[in-house]
Amino acid sequence: MFAVVSRSVATRAAPLARRQQRRGFVDYLVNYPDKVMAKKQVQMKGGTCLGENAPTWLKQPGDIWTLAFGAALVGYGSILCGMGFYKLATGKGKKD
Repeated sequence: MFAVVSRSVATRAAPLARRQQRRGFVDYLVNYPDKVMAKKQVQMKGGTCLGENAPTWLKQPGDIWTLAFGAALVGYGSILCGMGFYKLATGKGKKD
């Protein structure tokens, strides 16, 4: 009796399990094309002894914009820290 019931439950549950496995976003991430070797070839181009003319961290397209954005953030933060230290040292900008 139990074997017959469990077999019928399993046959009914199989289509439900197939419907649950539709993973559109996850399948997109799993099947995303691998571009590691193409990027690695760009990094390895010209050997490993690179000087200031072609640093490895500026070889990919878009690296200059990333560097400029990071430098702008660091510069802005440094200016704000400097202003804060100046105000603390001189006592300016206090709320009475």
